[in-house]
Amino acid sequence: MTLAPHLDPVVVGLGSAELAALRSSSSSMLTASLLTDDGFEVVRVAEGAAGTTDGARFASMASSIQALSEAVARELPMGTGEYVIIAADRGHLVQMRIPGSTIVLAALFDTDEMLGKALTVSRRSAARLGEQLAAHAAAGARAAAVAGLV
Repeated sequence: MTLAPHLDPVVVGLGSAELAALRSSSSSMLTASLLTDDGFEVVRVAEGAAGTTDGARFASMASSIQALSEAVARELPMGTGEYVIIAADRGHLVQMRIPGSTIVLAALFDTDEMLGKALTVSRRSAARLGEQLAAHAAAGARAAAVAGLV
C-alpha cells in the first residue's frame, strides 16, 4: 500500500529540504507550499505575514487553480501546461507541477524579485524534487518486489 504524499514522512522530509533550498536561493520568497492534486498541504515554509495564511485553505485553492490551468491547456490544444503565474500589487505566485508527480509547488515572491528569477528558481526546485521523488518511488518499488519474492 502506498501512502498519500502528504502522509509519507519521506516525501514530507524531501519536500521540507527542497523548500528550504528554494528559500535560500531567493531572499524575496515569502512562502512556498507543496500540495497534492486533491488539495492537501504536504509541507510549507513561510515568512512574516505570509505565515498566517491558512495552509489547508490555500492548498485547496491552489490545487483547483492547477487543475483548471491544465484543463485550459488541454482544451485550447496548447500542449502540456508548464506553470501558472498570478501577479498582484505585492507579489507574484509561481505555481507548477513537480515532474512525474501529483505534487504541485506554489511559491509566493515579493515584488523585489524579478519574475524571471522567481520562475527559474521555482523550475529548478521542482526539477530537483521530481528527481528525488522518482528515486524514492523506485526504491519503494524495489523493496516491494523483494518483499514479494520472499
